[in-house]
Amino acid sequence: MSFDKKPDARAEHRWPAVIALLLALGLYATLPSSFLPALRYAVVAVGLLMLIPLIALNPARLRRQTRWSKYLATGQALLLVAANEVALVQLIILLTSSGKQDGPTLLLAALQVWVTNIIGFALVYWELDRGGPVSRRHADRKDLPPADFRFPQDEDHDAVEEVATRSSVKTGWVASFVDYLYFSASNSMAFSPTDTMPLSPRAKIFMVLEAAGGFVLLALVIAHAVALIN
Repeated sequence: MSFDKKPDARAEHRWPAVIALLLALGLYATLPSSFLPALRYAVVAVGLLMLIPLIALNPARLRRQTRWSKYLATGQALLLVAANEVALVQLIILLTSSGKQDGPTLLLAALQVWVTNIIGFALVYWELDRGGPVSRRHADRKDLPPADFRFPQDEDHDAVEEVATRSSVKTGWVASFVDYLYFSASNSMAFSPTDTMPLSPRAKIFMVLEAAGGFVLLALVIAHAVALIN
């Protein structure tokens, strides 16, 4: 599916999501050697290979989408989340069984896993909601798939004037990757929705997975840090 007939200014920039993905892959790749190095390097290599045709299709702005590019982009995000969940399980085992000598290394690894988790789930939300970034920007609203998330801008059209001017009804606002990244970070820290609400079952399942992982990780990191101090 191509949307070349639509104004280019409406197309979302490709590079915020690419930079976030590269950061996540870098953090994942540099986990300690005890974190299944063969799996980590394979995931990073596959993730980078999957990125090449996606950038070739949309080098700067997301204007074109095909069936294969949609599957590829969504699969890339799911691959990162799945691989990082494996690292999370490993980290939990190490945090509950290692001694003090590994403490600083594991605390740094926990930060890497946590940040990678935020970015991975942000990419999943970004790719799934309302058909993905190309569909959200270029398809008519009546043709969009049902929303997975409800953002405050979707409801602010009847608020006070200075707030309503930013609403989707009055400006045509559409969520970008930064909005999903913020939402993912807040869900990982608050363990619950903040200003953005999940609407679909799949959105709720992904949010539960992210929040549960963040909660367990935070609890174990605090416990491990206290053990190091004592």
